[in-house]
Amino acid sequence: MAKHTVEQVISKLRQAEVELSQGRTLGEVCRSLGVTEQTYYHWRKEYGGLKMNQAKRLKELEQENTQLRKAVADLTLDKLILKEAARGNS
Repeated sequence: MAKHTVEQVISKLRQAEVELSQGRTLGEVCRSLGVTEQTYYHWRKEYGGLKMNQAKRLKELEQENTQLRKAVADLTLDKLILKEAARGNS
């Protein structure tokens, strides 16, 4: 599975818009882009209408959100361990 950068995805979506406006079918466009129709629809849902800098910021925020969720999960686990240890000492 090829991993595309945000810039590549947006560029391919723009290319797809041009080709679709020229009357090509979605199947033809996806073949020329080297992606499946499912991937095209996923990209369009996630990045459609975004400018390059907005898409980059979205990815940065998603990564930050993932890190924060992990931190919360770790802290919750630590809290539960301490709570259990405190209960055992009583």
